Amino acid sequence: MSTVSVRIPTILRTYTGGESEVKAVGATLRDVIADLEANHPGIAARILDDGGKVRRFVNVYVGDEDVRFADGLDTPTPEGVQVSVIPAVAGG
Repeated sequence: MSTVSVRIPTILRTYTGGESEVKAVGATLRDVIADLEANHPGIAARILDDGGKVRRFVNVYVGDEDVRFADGLDTPTPEGVQVSVIPAVAGG
């Protein structure tokens, strides 16, 4: 299991006690989100939809890689990598 840092967007910091970055443990993004949920209840539902997939309006990066173009929730999370959760911004 790897320990990674997870950047938390302002809108989700109510789940992390205001912290902008938290540590999580997991070999894959799926594991990391499960660990986040265990330590910050309710946060996973804001990242994942009812089908267990990353929500349409949330972008998740492992390092510089958008998980939608990698292995999704099965994207490996090596020791020390930064995971970023970024809500998509609608423009118009």
